Amino acid sequence: SILPFTPPVVKRLLGWKKSAGGSGGAAGSEQNGQDEKWCEKAVKSLVKKLKKTGQLDELEKAITTQNCSTKCVTIPSFAALIDRFSVPPSLSSLQVCKRFSTSLPCRSLDGRLQVSHRKGLPHVIYCRLWRWPDLHSHHELKAIENCEYAFNLKKDEVCVNPYHYQRVETPVLPPVLVPRHTEILTELPPLDDYTHSIPENTNFPAGIEPQSNYIPETPPPGYISEDGETSDQQLNQSMDTGSPAELSPSTLSPVNHSLDLQPVTYSEPAFWCSIAYYELNQRVGETFHASQPSLTVDGFTDPSNSERFCLGLLSNVNRNATVEMTRRHIGRGVRLYYIGGEVFAECLSDSAIFVQSPNCNQRYGWHPATVCKIPPGCNLKIFNNQEFAALLAQ
Repeated sequence: SILPFTPPVVKRLLGWKKSAGGSGGAAGSEQNGQDEKWCEKAVKSLVKKLKKTGQLDELEKAITTQNCSTKCVTIPSFAALIDRFSVPPSLSSLQVCKRFSTSLPCRSLDGRLQVSHRKGLPHVIYCRLWRWPDLHSHHELKAIENCEYAFNLKKDEVCVNPYHYQRVETPVLPPVLVPRHTEILTELPPLDDYTHSIPENTNFPAGIEPQSNYIPETPPPGYISEDGETSDQQLNQSMDTGSPAELSPSTLSPVNHSLDLQPVTYSEPAFWCSIAYYELNQRVGETFHASQPSLTVDGFTDPSNSERFCLGLLSNVNRNATVEMTRRHIGRGVRLYYIGGEVFAECLSDSAIFVQSPNCNQRYGWHPATVCKIPPGCNLKIFNNQEFAALLAQ
């Protein structure tokens, strides 16, 4: 499976590659062959960079000894390359690659490295290659304490030593105490209390606090781009401009009687998420059940699988021109991650996506009905198991 004229050092490094479970059949063999070629190109690209800086021996030492006490193995971050070559900020990543193709690696403006039509953050690519084949996102990684050039530090160099990163562990949730018998809870304010003013769209830049008595003193951060930096794009949200109905702690608490409680321990379900697709108010197609930690919902016509839900093949005899036009803008769609008890939504489409998450809204002190806009290339944490467990325990 190794291409001809492969340097010995590349062969040695590929020999330490971690293998994922292979697919059977001719299609699986073809895919495995493509993956092998891609891995070889990724390793060759890294070896070429490290030879220039004399770090190749350190990389080989880290991989062969599997020792986290090895030194950082770094390559330039994209921000440093942009500064070095004085790239105008108005250029797109494609224009950058074309203009500086002889000097720059093909890297997206969000920091992702492109190897043979596949993009990924450098430390994620090499951690997946040499440690965790099932790695999906940088959200699943955290750097060890002694890593001086960890990805999250945003330095001019980024460490790609796979043994300088750890997998994020899923926290163990404490049992939730619930009554053994149904108890009458204090009634929440009726929905009518919220309908005196319908939420209106309010735009404000990230870091600017809107004048509202129920937004926290510290404004929430902006959206997070794939490289983890806070975006300076405007935070577009649907907010109640009137005074919301105040919910005191006593309003949300159960009746203060002596209750017979029993602990309920959390266990992961077979499917962490179920997705239903609607056009206007009409349900279209079957419910998609997610069993993998990462899945993509897009507008293409490829057959769906456990990691992908394609909407392009779904038919609807009642589909009108407005829906047709909307579907054309789905494109690459949205990617959902379930990592360490948290759910992230990442916009892959060229058009923004909109999310309504009561869990996210509570975290930032927003109105429960707030709708958040996630611009292209950005992501947002939309659910947290621990926060939800704490809410259940109140």
